[in-house]
Amino acid sequence: MNKWIASRVGFRFLALALIAAVGLTGCNYERRVQDSTYDYGTKQKGDPKMLGGRMYGAATSNPHQHANRWIEYSTHLSTEISNINGIAAGMVFLTDKNAYVGMTLDWTATGTQKIGGRKSREQSNTSEGVYNINTGSPYWNNQRFAGPYNSNMTINDHNDISSELKQTIAVHIRRLAPAVQEVHISANMEFVNQIVQYAQEARLGRSLTPWVDSFNMLVKHQFEGGDYVPEPLDIQKRRGRAHVEKGGG
Repeated sequence: MNKWIASRVGFRFLALALIAAVGLTGCNYERRVQDSTYDYGTKQKGDPKMLGGRMYGAATSNPHQHANRWIEYSTHLSTEISNINGIAAGMVFLTDKNAYVGMTLDWTATGTQKIGGRKSREQSNTSEGVYNINTGSPYWNNQRFAGPYNSNMTINDHNDISSELKQTIAVHIRRLAPAVQEVHISANMEFVNQIVQYAQEARLGRSLTPWVDSFNMLVKHQFEGGDYVPEPLDIQKRRGRAHVEKGGG
């Protein structure tokens, strides 16, 4: 084989090797993204987000699992969860049994909602210079954290949140709070708007002890299909003040 032919053959082998390397790099990059917390929708075998047993949801058959004796708001866990890709803001409460997560979502990750996609979004973020595009109102109730307009994303049914996202959250929480028995996660608008008020109470240094029964009713409704939803704390507190002002006990 003369040198010219040898060089041509060598060049072809080199070109094929480079093409294979580029293709392999592209595949590796795609897989790294799918395995990361930027992608909760692509399910493939061996995804590190799903290794091990399920860490979220009901794990016991205790009918009183949501009958918590005390609750506390965890600033540290809330910050940790809020920093996970796909989560706009997270609020985490610990009890003697469980961890409860209320969150809103953003678009920093794909697949946070298990089904439905864009067409099933609960929020309209076309502001047109106002808050509520239906009424033209520029006003927002500051006691509410999430709404249907110009708000981060909510998901009505917690079962429709990506299992990969829930697992990621639960792993974080169990690593930092290993005594937790169950981790319950919701992005339901009503639930988020209620628990943000418990978080506000805690941030102001107020005890959550007076609200344990109300909190238990709320989480039982959200995660166990309980019949009753308590009124938001701001309404409960107004009713309480009115009762005292009228000379009630």
